[in-house]
Amino acid sequence: MSIDLSTEYLGLKLAHPLVASASPISAHLDGIQKLEQSGAAAIVMPSLFEEQIIHDEQEINRLYEYKADSFAESLSYFPEPEDFRSTTKEYLATLEQAKKTVKVPVIASLNGCSAGGWTSYAKSMQDAGADALELNIYFVPTDPDASASDVEKRYVDLVASVRKYVSIPLAVKFGTNFSSIPHFARQLTAAGANGLVLFNRWLEPDIDLEELHITPNLVLSNRYEMRVPLRWIAILREHLSVSLAATSGVHYAEDVIKLVLAGADVVMLASALLKYGPETLGKLREDLRVWMEEKDYESVKQMKGSMSRANCPQPSELERGNYMKALVSYTTPTEI
Repeated sequence: MSIDLSTEYLGLKLAHPLVASASPISAHLDGIQKLEQSGAAAIVMPSLFEEQIIHDEQEINRLYEYKADSFAESLSYFPEPEDFRSTTKEYLATLEQAKKTVKVPVIASLNGCSAGGWTSYAKSMQDAGADALELNIYFVPTDPDASASDVEKRYVDLVASVRKYVSIPLAVKFGTNFSSIPHFARQLTAAGANGLVLFNRWLEPDIDLEELHITPNLVLSNRYEMRVPLRWIAILREHLSVSLAATSGVHYAEDVIKLVLAGADVVMLASALLKYGPETLGKLREDLRVWMEEKDYESVKQMKGSMSRANCPQPSELERGNYMKALVSYTTPTEI
């Protein structure tokens, strides 16, 4: 039986649902080429950060000086200028080169938290040939006077401002810290998002007990993290017609299969590629094909969303029912 693995994401026709998410591998042309050779259906470049753009526009001093004299240690919070190695010009040059040398779609990415001149770089990415743009919004609200609706409005306004600059498809990547994800997701799509990437992994800080300062600490995902996007994609699938991408905790073919069954159009990988190498894409694709053949699925389209909330035999399992069942069924390990 011939298995059709093709899918569609942001209006782009893809050979299969495995997409290389933003990672150090996709930051350079040779890595992008390696990902294509290994079988990625599409490739997301790492984000161009708002701070990098500000630095390139000679405005970084304003950030350094703003209340920096309040606490001496606050000077260490900001990256050194030389840490911004991937300048905007280099980013756009890499994007242009990638579009000339690879055949799969290349998705550019912007990471920011405030409206401003940086949104014009979305147009520059489009002009450089990006097939789509992923807006990676990373904002940690700390003002107790800012309400939940204030925070949501900030996200929505960001999406709307970027939408004004580009005509290419726009995906929005956001985190889980919202009180009503279905309502918020609908606001983002109304503002111009063609797809949602679920979810952004918060890279939590740590404390250095020797130096007594806050330190960054990047930890690769584990496969159990994929249960969060699995639940919400299964819930959102019936309410939204836009593309849904699953990310976080995708390491094995079983994870890919579950997320597609829940309703994901594509499944994005980063940690698995860093841990096992880009070559794992080929194995995941073959394992997906074999499973579909065993279960008599003829296409990803037929498979997609068959276990979403709308199609699940017991939709309560995606809500409180699963929580109660898990607690009741848990048994204490036998003491040795």
